Amino acid sequence: MTRSIARGLCAAAAVALILSCPIRSGDAGNIPLDQRRSSYELMSPPTRAMQDDDTANPGTLWVLDGEALWQRESGAAGQACAGCHGDAAQSMKGVAARYPAFDASSGRPIDLEQRIVDCRVERQRAPAPARESKELLALTAFVARQSRGMAIEDVAGKDERLRPFLESGRAAFEQRQGQLNLSCANCHDDNWGRSLAGNAVPQGHPTGYPIYRLEWQGMGSLQRRLRNCMIGMRAETYAYGSPEYVDLQLYLAWRARGMPVEAPGVRP
Repeated sequence: MTRSIARGLCAAAAVALILSCPIRSGDAGNIPLDQRRSSYELMSPPTRAMQDDDTANPGTLWVLDGEALWQRESGAAGQACAGCHGDAAQSMKGVAARYPAFDASSGRPIDLEQRIVDCRVERQRAPAPARESKELLALTAFVARQSRGMAIEDVAGKDERLRPFLESGRAAFEQRQGQLNLSCANCHDDNWGRSLAGNAVPQGHPTGYPIYRLEWQGMGSLQRRLRNCMIGMRAETYAYGSPEYVDLQLYLAWRARGMPVEAPGVRP
């Protein structure tokens, strides 16, 4: 089966799934906090075992590369991440659990990837690593790994400066878009656990990013996954690092507040 035919079948299955359900109104479909489930729980036992074992988890390769980059002096400043931050197991513990976070210099939230890019440019005076580059994914995976098992913090609930961006992300999550006229909420709030083209629909919590997807045969960020979803809805995508994606990430983090970080995750 060609990829285009497979995508067409998935799109048809998505339409059939949504049309079989009542129209959502307001916040009626939101998942109660005590009913939230990581997509890890919907995976097959072999895939769960792959994530659980660091020696079998392909994401570990990116973590190890990130550890090497953490120790390496870079840029015109000749500075290593470890030169400022020391032992990542201590200094980066809990960091991934509180991003996106408000950035005073830009006056809006930024994600963890952007914080790493800013540090590389401003502190190390090194070229900015491109989004989805091996270097940036490796550093992000290494930093995120230090927070594994920790609860995602309710950053947006504690910082009033993030409130308008949280609401922007919520609106994006609930807005119907694309040729299929679907929203994120139609799948991940209203129809989670049901079957779509043979796969269980997850709740869409960002607990394992960056993740290794078997479909990609590589590591990817949450923004890459969001772009994939928008393409699946036949909607216009945004550029990596765009405010629209960061606002949506902020809402997803708030929606997953209290859930444990799994990075680096593995998904089908």
